[in-house]
Amino acid sequence: MRKLSALFVILFLCAADASAQAAAVPSVSASLMQMFLGLVGVLALLVGSLWLLKKLTAQRGAAAGLMRVVAATAVGGRERVVIVEVGSTWLVLGVAPGRVSALAEIPRQPVPEPPPGSGTITVPRWLQQLMQGR
Repeated sequence: MRKLSALFVILFLCAADASAQAAAVPSVSASLMQMFLGLVGVLALLVGSLWLLKKLTAQRGAAAGLMRVVAATAVGGRERVVIVEVGSTWLVLGVAPGRVSALAEIPRQPVPEPPPGSGTITVPRWLQQLMQGR
């Protein structure tokens, strides 16, 4: 009797498995839609995390205007000389991969405006504000 009931259980499970496999015929359109929705989800997570990272690392308040890069020029393949304004002082820094060296400290000086038509490209004020995140 036990063997007979065990045989019925095995046959029932096999029949249920076969009917489930027959009913689950994959379709190409459903697979493509699932792949597309997965891609959209991953891209949305990426954009959201980048936005959140930008918001969390942005300087606020008085610290936001504490330092700014006044000028920079390349002196080699990967080396630069940078002038950084800190308060009323300019720091002249030598920047190389993995190293920053203070070259000089000078008082703040007025920055001359380039004459119009000197070949420089002027960026509209709204675009500057957009790039600075204001």
